[in-house]
Amino acid sequence: MVTGWPVTVPVAAFAAWMLPDVLGRVTRERAEIARIEAVAAWTEQLRDTLSAAAGLQQAVQATAPLAPVEIRPQVTALAQRLGEGERLPVAIRTFGHELGEPLADLLVAALAGAGEQPSGRLADMLTALAAQVRAHATMRTRTVANRARARTSVRVTVTVALTLAVGLMLLNHAYLRPYATGTGQLVLAAVFAIATAALAWMGRIAAFKNPPRLLAPTGEPDTAPIGRAR
Repeated sequence: MVTGWPVTVPVAAFAAWMLPDVLGRVTRERAEIARIEAVAAWTEQLRDTLSAAAGLQQAVQATAPLAPVEIRPQVTALAQRLGEGERLPVAIRTFGHELGEPLADLLVAALAGAGEQPSGRLADMLTALAAQVRAHATMRTRTVANRARARTSVRVTVTVALTLAVGLMLLNHAYLRPYATGTGQLVLAAVFAIATAALAWMGRIAAFKNPPRLLAPTGEPDTAPIGRAR
């Protein structure tokens, strides 16, 4: 209604839906990285507690109050289930579903396997898992840092374009009058379509694809041993 350009209606709707995801994904990705690092830190806590000759169930309960804050609620719930007498393999599977982190499924597989068939090599396995998870977190951190420059360029481009458009409307509206015609609307539609395709493409390539889950999705039977092909 302000501009007199009908083509801006779908463009504004798409921008309101797309831009927050494209430009605000860094915060979400950093939170995911912090969660992955928390899984690695808790894995190391379990390993160190097991090295003190504590059993696995006792190690989980002992580390629950000290678990990283990003996963402490899930670890605390796991410790409570164990304290109420739930079997470790069942409790640890529930923990994996609550956490919802693909890399944590590796830890769930190791702990559930140790609960079903105790092994003296669990500490070594936890050490290797912690190193693998930390390496993944480091790779994600570098990826986010490299993509930050592209997001900054998009922010600058969008800001300059909007500032220029608003400035022209306020200071030299006659310059934009041709865009109110049918031909002008077609030209604007083509420009907006190109910009929309570019934003959609950027959002697609910026999305980080998580590895496949080892656990069955919530709601599906999960009776098979973890780690065995389904």
